[in-house]
Amino acid sequence: MQALYTLLMHYILGVDEAGRGPLAGPVTVAAVAVRAGHPLLSRLRGIRDSKQLSERQREMWFARIREWSTRGELLYAASFTSASVIDQRGIVRAVAVALTRAIRRLEVSPTHSRVMLDGSLSAPKEFTNQRTIIGGDEKVRLIALASIVAKVSRDRRMRLLAKQYPGYGLEVHKGYGSRAHIAAIRRRGLSLIHRRSFCSSFTKKRST
Repeated sequence: MQALYTLLMHYILGVDEAGRGPLAGPVTVAAVAVRAGHPLLSRLRGIRDSKQLSERQREMWFARIREWSTRGELLYAASFTSASVIDQRGIVRAVAVALTRAIRRLEVSPTHSRVMLDGSLSAPKEFTNQRTIIGGDEKVRLIALASIVAKVSRDRRMRLLAKQYPGYGLEVHKGYGSRAHIAAIRRRGLSLIHRRSFCSSFTKKRST
């Protein structure tokens, strides 16, 4: 009976997000999928939540993820929702939009997949077998993989945005509310990629 269940359950997914709290840049959601029963699931020892890894370690894991994807051992996708959408629709809805896009890009069967999500995340309703796990990025290896994909993808995006919007130090703090970042906002005003709804208590009226 268990073997039949595993056969029918084509993919197991892990989902996590990065960038919910920064003052600038997008929020990012990543999804990783591995076929149920695939040997890769037993080879993920040592994987940890992205917050517990150095930037170098995250990049090393991300390189492995891309290699596994190239070999057809897993699927992964990351989706971004911009600062303007966060301001217009709120962070909760912005995360939901990115999550839906990321999962659907994997093109797995909603009724034959098991989805495990970190924190308070929820998959689209058509994914009938889903479970939200508090602290899932520390407990479930596939969620930890997704956390790395989300974090690395967002950090790379922020380094690119730092070149378009210099003077804020985005390449260093990745948009989070560091003292240096807040000081730069007060000095320069807001850029087009700042979340105005997150910065209202300390911003100047003008924007760049």
